Amino acid sequence: MPGETTGGRLSVSDSAAGANPSAGSGPADTFQLVTGQTDPADESKSGTSSGSSAFESILGRLVVEQGLATTDEVTLAKRKTAKDDPNQRSLAQVLVEDAIITDRQLQRLRRAADEERKGQAISGYKVLEKLGAGAMATVFKARQLSLDRLVAIKILPRKFSGNKQFIERFYAEGRVAAQLNHPNIVQAYDVGQSGEFHYFVMEYVEGGTVHDAIAANKRFKEKEAVEIAIAVGEALEHAHDKGLIHRDVKPKNVMLTKQGVVKLADLGLARAIDDKEAAMAEAGKAYGTPYYISPEQIRGEVTIGQQADIYSLGATLYHMVTGNVPFNGKNPTEVMQKHLKSPLVPPDHVNPQLSAGISEVIEKMMAKSRKDRYKNCADLLTDLRAVKKGEPPPFAHTEMPASAIAAVLETQAAQAVPLQARQGTGSPFQDPSVKMLVYGFIAVSAFAAVMTVVAVLGLLGK
Repeated sequence: MPGETTGGRLSVSDSAAGANPSAGSGPADTFQLVTGQTDPADESKSGTSSGSSAFESILGRLVVEQGLATTDEVTLAKRKTAKDDPNQRSLAQVLVEDAIITDRQLQRLRRAADEERKGQAISGYKVLEKLGAGAMATVFKARQLSLDRLVAIKILPRKFSGNKQFIERFYAEGRVAAQLNHPNIVQAYDVGQSGEFHYFVMEYVEGGTVHDAIAANKRFKEKEAVEIAIAVGEALEHAHDKGLIHRDVKPKNVMLTKQGVVKLADLGLARAIDDKEAAMAEAGKAYGTPYYISPEQIRGEVTIGQQADIYSLGATLYHMVTGNVPFNGKNPTEVMQKHLKSPLVPPDHVNPQLSAGISEVIEKMMAKSRKDRYKNCADLLTDLRAVKKGEPPPFAHTEMPASAIAAVLETQAAQAVPLQARQGTGSPFQDPSVKMLVYGFIAVSAFAAVMTVVAVLGLLGK
């Protein structure tokens, strides 16, 4: 699924603000904390409790998974922990004392094992593996026993369990996700609390992210990229119709299943468009991911709407078809400044194999000013579907014909002539305003002619 948190599942935003709002708790009679757990650090020393056995099992697997030792080395180390070993050492002690891992590596492994066992603390689910972790959550692959289905469980780190703001944000993500029911959005199943653990259960999506694919293949072919953008656009249209904005559309949050289904994930920054209280609380703060964030999000504007998602999808599509992010820099601040001020290099200038249509669509999606972008996803989808058919995108491809421009300019010039005559200034073409109209007509006509040639060459190139 998406994001740093999962490497392929519902993820945590790159933004430090990516947790989410509103408290609640799961039914205590349904979800109970699994008993008999002790601190992994103590378990690794004693090696005697059932909790210790569970910890050492996880430890042995993590050592192999992280390439710190081979399976044979771990098996041999486990033999040295047998009761008939006069030293009676734990697996952790054997691994360190035999120089298989270092003390520092052991500490990291203990933390990882502890996070993994948190997921096992939710009754009704059997944890199968850890999918990923980030600053805001750890995600596990699990089996929901009652329905015998695979799910992903997102666990709020223990360090946030006493922070009301983070808990509220965590539950808000679940509530937002629960309002959406669309084939191209990762589905939410449950959110609640089990003992000290706050959890969010969601659809398990087997596959990778668009980010993974870009990293592996550098860039997508235009047709495939357009199809993915259409699917995400439909998901966003559904969310917008429900009055919600995602605010963190990016390649890591777009999943591609093994069956080819596109899934938009991670609603960690999503909120209601008309939530004035939340908007005012976030005013002046940039929520989002620097490479894909819209200008209005960077400025921390109060009135963030669906066009912010369209901009981020445009940046994602740009990355997909060019292999490059739209704007790069030495740090997030520099990248965001470029979103605000630097002109966008047209995608077909980066990848000449792209059609003029897809370039026009992306440029309109990523216009600095919202008034120059698509008004909504419905208009965007109209253009994307046209590009998919090999047709000019009607909303992005709106150049006025040269004849129409000439007619407008001629009318304006004609209206200016009587005024010059009444003022006795002689030829109307001596007046600066009329000269500007004439020169403007010549410039626009020349531009229209050039665009016509470019369009014809583009069609010939197909």
